[in-house]
Amino acid sequence: MTRTRPSLLLGVDGGNTKTVALVATPEGAIVGAGRAGRSDIYNAATEEAALDEVRSAVDEALAAAGATSADLAVGAFSMAGADWPEDVDLLRRAMIRFGYGRKVQIINDAIGALRAGTPDGVGVGITCGTGIAIGARNADDHVWYSGHWCVAAGGAELGERALLAVYEAHLGLGPETSLTDGVLAFFEASNVEEVLHRCTARGTDRHWLRQAKLAPILLDAAAHGDEVAGAIVRKAGARNADVALIAARAVGLDHAPVRLVLSGGVLRHPSGLFEEVIRTRFAEAVPGVEIVADAPEPVVGAMLLAADLYFEGVPPGVRERLIETLPGPSLFAT
Repeated sequence: MTRTRPSLLLGVDGGNTKTVALVATPEGAIVGAGRAGRSDIYNAATEEAALDEVRSAVDEALAAAGATSADLAVGAFSMAGADWPEDVDLLRRAMIRFGYGRKVQIINDAIGALRAGTPDGVGVGITCGTGIAIGARNADDHVWYSGHWCVAAGGAELGERALLAVYEAHLGLGPETSLTDGVLAFFEASNVEEVLHRCTARGTDRHWLRQAKLAPILLDAAAHGDEVAGAIVRKAGARNADVALIAARAVGLDHAPVRLVLSGGVLRHPSGLFEEVIRTRFAEAVPGVEIVADAPEPVVGAMLLAADLYFEGVPPGVRERLIETLPGPSLFAT
């Protein structure tokens, strides 16, 4: 019996809040989707725990497609934590061991999100969710991404700064701020010292992911004119734009025409304040930059990377078909 040649494409976007896997035909029709938890090898309980989340998401997507790993021609993985060569090697060896494609590619999630928002993967990208991923890629496939450079702010860092502002206000080391009310409500606490205890006492969940949930409180306060919150948002947004400019210069894209792709839950906050700071700062340095603020979900970038592997050049219409057949928002909710 002759076995059918593997022909399905696999794309995975792995992060700290969730891991999303999609299976699609070469024409771009998504036929299966799956979701699991945290797959960042740096922030999961163990490396194996992170890999298990990838397996869970992929297995769910394959089951939904009525397929098995033997049907996968290529697999592309856009991963938080794919920062150093040894990280990429670990992830590549694992995905090959799992049988997730005859060809496998591992890329940092900054570059995967950038691919989602561009027709060719060339440009600069800022993805601001629980974490922060900033990167750039030129037409010669030269890339730079922020990785472990702790110089930019995602949701976790914004939440941490909001919490610090509340502590400082409570101790008289900083100005009063409406952030205090928001933080007390979030923790269902009666006073700031109770919040401190919940965040620092032995046996409590002190993981930084919890602080990311404070970012919307910060952005809400800034939108309502709180000066302390506004100062935090402006400073962090300007720094993120500056790091994006570093990425652009590193690959020779610090002049127009260039695309800046903005994505992630923090940048989708209704106020638009954080995004506006970034837009303005980057555009001042690179006049004529094209801002892409309506990029599809980052996992689309992983799917396009898979198509790049399969075709060595994505045919017309594949990207549009992927976006048309993308599952509903519940798959991506945080």
